[in-house]
Amino acid sequence: MAHSTQPIGIFDSGIGGLTVANAIYQRLPNESTLYFGDTAHVPYGPRPAGQIRELSRQISAYLLERGCKVIVIACNTATTAALNYLRNLWPDVPIIGTEPAIKPAAQATLTGKIGILATQGTFKSDRYSSLTERFAADITVFENPCKGLVSLIEMGKIDASETNELLESIIYPMLEEGIDTLVLGCTHYPFIRPIIEKIVGPDVAIIDPAPAIAKRVEQVLREHHLLNVTDEQAIHAYEVSGDGGHFLALAQHLLQHPIDLQTQIQAPFLMRG
Repeated sequence: MAHSTQPIGIFDSGIGGLTVANAIYQRLPNESTLYFGDTAHVPYGPRPAGQIRELSRQISAYLLERGCKVIVIACNTATTAALNYLRNLWPDVPIIGTEPAIKPAAQATLTGKIGILATQGTFKSDRYSSLTERFAADITVFENPCKGLVSLIEMGKIDASETNELLESIIYPMLEEGIDTLVLGCTHYPFIRPIIEKIVGPDVAIIDPAPAIAKRVEQVLREHHLLNVTDEQAIHAYEVSGDGGHFLALAQHLLQHPIDLQTQIQAPFLMRG
């Protein structure tokens, strides 16, 4: 049986899930976390759903072995491919996913037109189709899989001209169509929010789901009596399946504070490819 002082397990294909992790740190400062970045297989977007599902299973099993009390899938693509599968595998473990914020975007729009930046894997999923059918049936949705954007962010090209040019080519057509709300449907994208804000201007609302995910984590912990109410200092540990040095440098730059990369795992438990 899980104990309240055990860590929250968080995973993503790489650096992007740190946007969710950071929101959890801010909302739940007493909670320890173990973050796993599958940097050996980033990006997940172009990969087959079956492969993402298996990677997600192996990472979740590892996090549970490390004593995590809940699992947070800090990746839209992995959520669409694996959330229900993982919940069926571990019905007694609270597992929280990350989904494009279509419902709040549909509620916020005044023009009836929203833009969604996500990945190919997210857009092709049944879960995404269900969300749009349920919450966006009466509005116009403009989608772009942002090909190459996650890779640019993972390379640390946050302020690079090529990142700005790619974003302009993606967002300008949506603006021309009259969108007034833009959904960041990948956890990597909040890291480039300042660039996006410059492109869209003050009249377009940008929706980042990370704060809502952190709120949901708190709700789930309360429901399962797993909130840490002790005075123990929270510990935030990080592990990766690929290049630990690059992850460490980029994470510290993006988060603007030191992190403890406890282990660089060469992922013997992860499938290759």
